[in-house]
Amino acid sequence: MKTVVHYSVERAVARITLDSPHNRKALSTALVDQLHQALSDAAEEPGVRAVALGHTGGTFCAGADLSEASGGDAFEAAAARSRQLTALLRAILELPLPVVAAIDGHVRAGGLGLVGACDIAVAGQASTFALTEARIGVAPAIISLTLLPKMAARSAGRYYLTGEKFGAAEAAAIGLVTVAADDVAATVGSITAELVRGSPQGLAASKALTTEAILEGFDRHAEDLSVQSARLFLSEEAREGMLAFLQKRPPRWAPDDC
Repeated sequence: MKTVVHYSVERAVARITLDSPHNRKALSTALVDQLHQALSDAAEEPGVRAVALGHTGGTFCAGADLSEASGGDAFEAAAARSRQLTALLRAILELPLPVVAAIDGHVRAGGLGLVGACDIAVAGQASTFALTEARIGVAPAIISLTLLPKMAARSAGRYYLTGEKFGAAEAAAIGLVTVAADDVAATVGSITAELVRGSPQGLAASKALTTEAILEGFDRHAEDLSVQSARLFLSEEAREGMLAFLQKRPPRWAPDDC
């Protein structure tokens, strides 16, 4: 299997890098599996006190891999993919190490769920964000578990529905990211330098206080949202929306001037 997630350790920081340029770091089965494994490796690595989650190229994560999602799966296969993403987001939240997202590029759809799951998120000024699910006939169902506790409610109502792009400053203003930075690497370096001063027990217990309520939401809603997501992806509207996206054309419901 091709390596699409790289793992290394430097000065008590596990560095996990998304690297699948062919699909703009989409949440393919391979990427989700390898990212999940990298998080497990970090948890077991002696001396590691924090995780920095970054990316190569100009995109952090493009969301669902539509080439997989549009493959005519049966319901159970689609639901399994939804549960796989749910498990990944939960793994970030339950990791006893703080996770810092280092975003210096574009984030779309499901990729925002990764950002929401991280404890701290740093976004470069050129970064852009968009929740584009409604435009292809689906919804940000599973990622709502990590986004709605972080984003301002009015802003979630806007961006969930419009699918419009917004930048790093707006992302910071609405709570999606922690800070909009001129120099992502330097800012992440400064934050992780502070994190590694914490004790393993202190970091784990402190993080658990901030994630407890979010994890309770997973316990209550994750399975229902996984089923909902699978049903949406298998609907006729979603098939048309994904096919239109892959063919680089407007879907049939789009206005003529789009």
